[in-house]
Amino acid sequence: MKSNQETKFKNTFEEEVYEGLTAFPKYLSSKYFYDKKGDKLFQKIMALPEYYLTECERTIIEENKADISNLFSGDAGFDLVELGAGDGKKTKILLQELIETKRNFTYKPIDISQNVLDELEEDVLNRWPSINIETEQGTYFNILKKLSEQQKDRKMVIVVLGSNIGNLPHKYAVEFLTTIRKSMQPEDLLFMGFDQKKDPQVILNAYNDSQGVTEEFNKNLLSRINEEMNANFDLQKFNHWPVYDPENGTTKSYLVSTEDQTVTLQNLDLDIHFSAWESIHTEISQKYDDVIVNWLAQEAGLVVEKQYSDPKNYFTDYIFRIK
Repeated sequence: MKSNQETKFKNTFEEEVYEGLTAFPKYLSSKYFYDKKGDKLFQKIMALPEYYLTECERTIIEENKADISNLFSGDAGFDLVELGAGDGKKTKILLQELIETKRNFTYKPIDISQNVLDELEEDVLNRWPSINIETEQGTYFNILKKLSEQQKDRKMVIVVLGSNIGNLPHKYAVEFLTTIRKSMQPEDLLFMGFDQKKDPQVILNAYNDSQGVTEEFNKNLLSRINEEMNANFDLQKFNHWPVYDPENGTTKSYLVSTEDQTVTLQNLDLDIHFSAWESIHTEISQKYDDVIVNWLAQEAGLVVEKQYSDPKNYFTDYIFRIK
């Protein structure tokens, strides 16, 4: 096995896979779930009965869309900047409200997946041919930095739906929010979803659905490595294993090797040995309450302006301003 310094990486994906699989304990970043197949699988997950997050947030936006639209609007119009736009299913409820009430805005969805952005733009323009939409492919912060430098006399509303922040431990969540805050002007808003603490079984079911779609979603990362790095992961030799810790509100997902085995990544000239029952950490999903959210906001220099919850209090969307 070559050292990291000797290995020539074609892209960041290769480099981060190398780093994760040669670490102890092993890990892979969930951001690489989202290739073309992964995008489709996540859309299936969002439609699952166990995956309550999507329906809860959809209900919040549907029931409060008029109030949210009023808060978003500015005298000179505004830019609606969505980080991790995905298929924009819930955002389209807001778009419909903004168009019906003749708000002056430009929709700027950002996503790491160009495939998702292309599909989103096509669908949005089919529904509302006159809408101003400017898609941006790339990492959140690079695009946000560019957009904030362009912001002069126009309000920016940054939208992060689906509790995407839950993919980060608290330390990195503060850094994430701080970076967003640095891109904001005093009149700008941040609209962000946070999955709430609740019955642990409800949470666990959301990451271990009865149809096995979440398992397929996690294992698709191994399939992607096989395809893009000429590797030989046998997906049948790994179990998908989610766990939830109600004390700290952390859900983690693992792929667990069911036997001693060695996997070869030919493009990286890399052999990786797995002991029986050794794990690869693939995903984290943090759960919150108002105390934690307010603490995160304070640490990042933000303050909660308003919040909206679904009838079961499973999920909350918060609106933040600069403190």
